[in-house]
Amino acid sequence: MSNEDKIRELRMQLEHFMERLDHLDPEQTSVEDVDQLIQMIEKIEKDL
Repeated sequence: MSNEDKIRELRMQLEHFMERLDHLDPEQTSVEDVDQLIQMIEKIEKDL
């Protein structure tokens, strides 16, 4: 995979992460929700 492809993939993952984050209601967010967000970030870091 070229660097350009990696950057494109990273952007998509970050956009997905931000969408999830924007739609979370702090009053209804569970530990599992936060854990999923952490897993998303860890995957992004791993893919770098």
